[in-house]
Amino acid sequence: MKSIFLSAPAALLALLAATTSAAAAELEVLLSPKSKALRENVEAHIGDLGKRDAARLQRFSRHAEREAAKALQALGYYRPQIRSEVLGEGDQAVLRLHIEQGEAVRLRTVEIRVEGEAAALPSFNVQHSAKLAPGAVLDHGAYEDAKRLIRNRALRFGFFDGRFVEQSLLVDPQAGVADIRLVYESGQRYHLGEVHFEGETPFDDELLARMVPFKAGEAYDSDLIGELNRALVSSNYFEDVRVDAVPEHAEGHTIPVQVRLHTRKPRTLAAGAGYSTDVGPRLRGTWRRHWRGEQGHRLGSDFEFSSPRQSISTWYEIPLDPPLTESLRFTTGYQMEDLVDTESERLTIGAQWQHLPENEWQRIVSLRWEQERYETGEDEGRSTLLLPGIGLSRTVSDHKIDPSRGWRLQADLTGASRSLLSDTDLLHLDLLAKGLTSFAGGHRLLGRVQLGGIATNDFEAIPPSLRFFAGGDQSVRGYDYQTLSPRDSEGERVGGRYLVVGSLEYQYPLRDRWRLATFVDHGNAIDGLSDPLMTGVGIGVRWVSPVGPLRLDLAHALDEDEGSGFRIHFSMGPEL
Repeated sequence: MKSIFLSAPAALLALLAATTSAAAAELEVLLSPKSKALRENVEAHIGDLGKRDAARLQRFSRHAEREAAKALQALGYYRPQIRSEVLGEGDQAVLRLHIEQGEAVRLRTVEIRVEGEAAALPSFNVQHSAKLAPGAVLDHGAYEDAKRLIRNRALRFGFFDGRFVEQSLLVDPQAGVADIRLVYESGQRYHLGEVHFEGETPFDDELLARMVPFKAGEAYDSDLIGELNRALVSSNYFEDVRVDAVPEHAEGHTIPVQVRLHTRKPRTLAAGAGYSTDVGPRLRGTWRRHWRGEQGHRLGSDFEFSSPRQSISTWYEIPLDPPLTESLRFTTGYQMEDLVDTESERLTIGAQWQHLPENEWQRIVSLRWEQERYETGEDEGRSTLLLPGIGLSRTVSDHKIDPSRGWRLQADLTGASRSLLSDTDLLHLDLLAKGLTSFAGGHRLLGRVQLGGIATNDFEAIPPSLRFFAGGDQSVRGYDYQTLSPRDSEGERVGGRYLVVGSLEYQYPLRDRWRLATFVDHGNAIDGLSDPLMTGVGIGVRWVSPVGPLRLDLAHALDEDEGSGFRIHFSMGPEL
């Protein structure tokens, strides 16, 4: 036996030759007139030609013609003229199909009807697509889609015994017409029975029952089962939730709902270090008691330590009815701050009622008592305020972490009166609006407007925590945190009566999860509406991490009196 050794160049040539000889045969589809949809459907029906040589392609050509005819019929062309030819020799052959599709078969009559109990449901109305209108070109896929849509809606709304009593598609290729008739008999609708909870939990049955979004005997809707599952998961009481409502277990036409629960550990503790260009290095932590007692009360504590700010707060929450959208929370907090020209020390005690109605406008009605000792510019004092307030907010977006479009509106109004345990009379209003839109394959525009105002007859008695300051990562970039503000006679910043800030940002997609940004911010904290507004411009980069966008900006202050040239801003969190 002889051994054969190839040099590196010879081995490479041999590999290239083998690769070339193993190349798949090509298919060319020439349609007259041209039609992308028909061509793609023919190619899909015929599929990959594999490693056929010219002789094998010649034998395969009749099969390819038959498959092409089926592909054309699926889109309404029943009388095509198809001719195949094989070009080239050996392993370099090409199978070419010449197709004249001819006249299309068009729909003459279309009858799609639902009978039985489902016919009376507005949500079960079958909307005819344009592809199923009389005169449209016959599309077998549209016909199958109509049947699938009816079946899916029947399953969603609990018509598990429904069936098509008539389903016909009659085609007359010679006349070039087709007739569709679909009649679906829905039968009797099933209903949801009692919800039975399984698994050992510390919770009262009444609390669990308040999380159920339907009553026993209510007509079946699979969305209600999904809502129940989401409600139990989002309660944060459970580590695992399994909801079963199986038609096969129905008694009569009533389906029992079985829920298996596995309670999570009651406590979690988390802490971490971070950095913000507004306050520098910081340490933050949270402690949570996710449930306490059979009524599912919650409590927790948060702390933050940085060079200019130290704070700790606690809260206790009582779920109401329904427990996931309505609650009563009691809060306490203590904060020390030394920022720019302001030092303050604040103690807060309060309560708030949170409610999320069906219109999804989050409502918070609050009452808090605050005592604050402060020094800001030439103002020094101690304030005591009892502040009733109301807040409204709503966020609409197509994705929680990285939306492509959406908006957010928020309004907060608080007040105080000398006649109600307060040192001064005031009304304090905060408004925020954000909008995001995407276009042309990932290009994005993000807008933001912030407005605020204080009505009072004694502004010097207003503590700095209620005055307005601008500048920083979330305000006017290019300026240091809270450095935009009216000044006193000594040139120190003392906060303003009003806040006006606007921002417009354009984001350019680089690659998956990475974007470039350019922006302009314009605004200030002011005492009068004729006071000047400051402008910052810059560029930045965005990375969409699994927990939300990270933003790094290089901003330039255009107003030399207040700015300090270029400034780097780093922040994270949702864009809406």
